[in-house]
Amino acid sequence: MLISVDLSKAYRLLNHGPTVLVSTQHGTQRNVMAAAWNMPLDFEPPKIAIVIDKNTYSRELIEASGSFAINVPCRAQAEMVVKVGSRTGRELIGKTPDNKFASFDIPTFAAEKIAAPLVEGCVAWLECKVISEPHIQNTYDLFLGEVVAAYADERVFSNGRWHFEGHDDLRTIHHVAGGGFFAIGEAFTIKA
Repeated sequence: MLISVDLSKAYRLLNHGPTVLVSTQHGTQRNVMAAAWNMPLDFEPPKIAIVIDKNTYSRELIEASGSFAINVPCRAQAEMVVKVGSRTGRELIGKTPDNKFASFDIPTFAAEKIAAPLVEGCVAWLECKVISEPHIQNTYDLFLGEVVAAYADERVFSNGRWHFEGHDDLRTIHHVAGGGFFAIGEAFTIKA
């Protein structure tokens, strides 16, 4: 039986991609935010698209630095993802500690090709350089990024494939609105 879905909630029918953490840095200022609206865009060179609202502190830093990192958190980090996504980094400016990494005790490590820190404990990381498209950035809050480096936790990703069996806490998480998440489920294969 079909049910009608209110158009204001229609996006929820598609919003099952992995929730990510977007980390940024410009000079000594750095921030991290949660984002559910992201997707791969192209293969060669690899590109991604992500929505970064114009009111976010992360957007300010992304526009200033021209780069950002996508960190793919796992089930074990879900509580931290909600904390990061519920606060703005702008409210921490001038306070001690002065950023979300310090406030929420989020360990990081250095990226290789960009300034943004990478979040420890995630299962994948993509270092991205902004592809400037002012019209779509200003009109739709949509940012395009060229992936200049990518890494994954070999326990759950190898030979170009995800494999979470035996690592339930490392499954990617997928925000479906209203604080609800799914963890990625059981894998299956269909032979062509």
